[in-house]
Amino acid sequence: MDTIFALASAPGKAGVAVIRVSGPQARDAAEILCVGKLPPRGMTFRSLKTAEGEILDQGLILTFEAPKSFTGENVAELQVHGSNAVVSAVLEALGKLDGLRLAEPGEFTRRALMNGRMDLAQVEGLADLIDAETEAQRSQAVKVMSGVFSQRAENWRKDLIRAGALLEATIDFSDEEVPVDVTPEVNELLSKVYDDLKVVSSGISTAERIREGFEVAIVGRPNVGKSTLLNALAGREAAITSEFEGTTRDVIEVRMDFEGLPVTLMDTAGLRITDDFVENIGISRAKDRARLADVRVFLVESDEDFDIEIMPDDIVLRSKVDLSSSKENGISGLSGEGVDALVSRLTTTLKGRALKAELASRERHRVAISRAMSSLSSAMELLNGGPDTYDIVAEELRDSSQALGMLVGKIGVEDLLDEIFASFCLGK
Repeated sequence: MDTIFALASAPGKAGVAVIRVSGPQARDAAEILCVGKLPPRGMTFRSLKTAEGEILDQGLILTFEAPKSFTGENVAELQVHGSNAVVSAVLEALGKLDGLRLAEPGEFTRRALMNGRMDLAQVEGLADLIDAETEAQRSQAVKVMSGVFSQRAENWRKDLIRAGALLEATIDFSDEEVPVDVTPEVNELLSKVYDDLKVVSSGISTAERIREGFEVAIVGRPNVGKSTLLNALAGREAAITSEFEGTTRDVIEVRMDFEGLPVTLMDTAGLRITDDFVENIGISRAKDRARLADVRVFLVESDEDFDIEIMPDDIVLRSKVDLSSSKENGISGLSGEGVDALVSRLTTTLKGRALKAELASRERHRVAISRAMSSLSSAMELLNGGPDTYDIVAEELRDSSQALGMLVGKIGVEDLLDEIFASFCLGK
């Protein structure tokens, strides 16, 4: 196994930079740069030198002995001053040592996975935590990374294994040897797991939205004030505003943080009948994105038909209320009237949805849970057929258990690893 190294902290000028080294030669490499012995596990202050004895920098050297490290291997972390020159010099010195090479993106975490320090769900949680921009994203990611979701999946598997063992005992031994009817206990175990999975399955879409951002589309006729409202919500000139109709021809997106919730605001093309080919493309896109959005804000000047179904959480507001004597249910992006109330209403709506979020938040989670539930459903139906069906029930339980194993990466996920780790930086 190669010994790898990389900058583990963010690139660029900083007070401190952390360079991580992992593999069988990690401590040896650190000792060569320090020109002295280091403890297998500990922290020391040393000067780092080139092979010619020139001092590169001074810093803290942390050593970790396998398997008690992030990667499960011998690890050394060099905490040096965070200038680009220092980091480059230390990385260059490490690269000259025999048996060491620069890590690939995500390779440290991949080794942690291979060495049993993390499972696949935790790796995904770590990736989400690194990408987290809002409090809701951080909270969701850290629960997955810390193993909460993995433990739930493992508990479900244990219940299925217990149920399968009870059935196998009935199949393998006579009634005299297994005098108790195991069906009630098996039914209870299967129902409990199925109900849990049903709840988790129903919350996947919301969890995905927390990862990727809730979408709010601003919809209305041309020149009704959509772009002006987007700019008011964003606090900057994100969209071009003009007195001419049809200025916005594509969907303009702005990322926002609504009290910890990630939200993507979308300004869409004005909805109208037009002969302009390009504008019609924009209108078509506007309708498509609006239909898929979590909430739509309809700006109107009178009773209008948008050819888009208005859902219970959608908001209909009278636009340009600054020009009207009646302020009821109105908003103006130009004057700011009603903008704070709209933000508050959107936040309340999206927070209510966020309460339904579960820790499963990816398409592969949805597929695995769906497969597990399908096999469980078949098993529960077959169980009513009596002992003659127990062998088929046991097989369905094995299929369900395997599907749950996919959640934490125990089964059939090798083809996913390259894609997952490609999103990591070199130091992770």
